[in-house]
Amino acid sequence: MTRLTKEGNAQARKILEEAIALDPEYSRLYMGLAQTHFYDVWLGTTESPDQSLARAFELAQKAISLDDSNAAAHGTLGQIYVMKRQYDKAIAECERAVSLDPNSAENIFRLGFVLNYAGRAEEAIPYLQNAIRLNPLPTATYFVILAISYRDSGQYEKAIEACKKALQREPNTQFAYIQMAVSYIRLGQEKEARAAAAEILRINPKFSLERYAKILPFPQPVVDRIAEDLRKAGLK
Repeated sequence: MTRLTKEGNAQARKILEEAIALDPEYSRLYMGLAQTHFYDVWLGTTESPDQSLARAFELAQKAISLDDSNAAAHGTLGQIYVMKRQYDKAIAECERAVSLDPNSAENIFRLGFVLNYAGRAEEAIPYLQNAIRLNPLPTATYFVILAISYRDSGQYEKAIEACKKALQREPNTQFAYIQMAVSYIRLGQEKEARAAAAEILRINPKFSLERYAKILPFPQPVVDRIAEDLRKAGLK
């Protein structure tokens, strides 16, 4: 699932559904399954983003109903809230996750994730750096979200470096190239931005800028700027 590819996400869902069939009372499995529906929205592998998000919300609540002390389930619910642009609820759930399990890299990562999309990128950076420090094998996702923090706080060179680290872990994640393309445009390096855009289309030939902009949970002015930057990089 953390590869951020449609194939990895589909494989994760299959395994999680098999695990739930074996142990239908295990809270963490529902949390994981909720995440696969959450990532379907991001990856564009769902015909109905609204239905996928609703299913993710239902599964996260199921996980919490089975075990209210499941910190990761609260963090996942926070990520789902941020997709609904309910920023205060998103931050509250992720803060609760960290309070329940303060040494969990993934819960600290989720708090950084929601702070990013709530327009608080500079606040997100130390959380994401700490998550990477705590996780001996940080996934591509950690570095993609850190790249967003750097990008939205104007640290474009650091954003690009974080994207390169993400690609070392998963060469076929379009999201690293998306952040690279935006960062290069803002640095005035159009050639490099267009090269990143070409990689996005290699990975996802059906990439739609309109669809991508619709799922971004930033405040609308931020979404509009990102869409314009990606358009300048050659995406449609």
